[in-house]
Amino acid sequence: MSRRYDSSTTTFSPEGRLHQVEYAIEAINEAGTSVGLLATDCIVLAAVKKTGSSTLLAPQKASEKLYKIDDHITTVVAGLTSDANVLIDNARITSQRYTYTYQEPMPVEQLVQRVSNIKHTYTQFGGQRPFGVAFLFAGWDIHYGYQLYVTDPSGNYSGWKASCIGQNNQAGKSLLKNEFEEGMDLAAAKKLAVKVMMKTMDGGTATADRLECCVLSKDTESDTLVQRIIPEDEVAAIIAELAAAGASEGDA
Repeated sequence: MSRRYDSSTTTFSPEGRLHQVEYAIEAINEAGTSVGLLATDCIVLAAVKKTGSSTLLAPQKASEKLYKIDDHITTVVAGLTSDANVLIDNARITSQRYTYTYQEPMPVEQLVQRVSNIKHTYTQFGGQRPFGVAFLFAGWDIHYGYQLYVTDPSGNYSGWKASCIGQNNQAGKSLLKNEFEEGMDLAAAKKLAVKVMMKTMDGGTATADRLECCVLSKDTESDTLVQRIIPEDEVAAIIAELAAAGASEGDA
């Protein structure tokens, strides 16, 4: 029965499903894992780096998972990078136009809503396919402070205190549900983010060179927002600490 409906993004099946949107979500679930956590005075994002299977590939010159949208908004993606690039470019232009027009940064949720509206448009017209990418948007504004949002190919978005997208996201969400606590500081948030990545990564043990971690926080001296990539040696130290803790629990 589904074969009659899975070639169109605009036709509901008798069960009330849009199969093309579901297929796009499945494509995201096969992509590298990404996680985001709200801490008391920052947001921590982490993602699995894309690694090529061939040694002939040139090393990446820029991240394909973490993207800066504006000074107060950053995002991490799971899914098709080419689809993400189109939406990220649009989000950057939208944010700059808002700043030019109103002389203030664009509210985070308003930008997320604009991106989600574009995604939703591509589920309503024939001859198009949904965007095969999900976003974790992290940002800060004067209205609601630090915020974390997730968008999916259907055009839906929702706010979270902590969430996980991509491969093995259910295992990541289960760990977050058990161990995330409101009011976590930066150190605890970084530790939990890396722990989630270690649990959800496939293809061997987690290493610092396979992870990308970013912190969005305010600089106390200049009172400006800073997006900082966590160095590999700092990530390696966290991984070693978690591995030692896991070994001691196993011995006990």
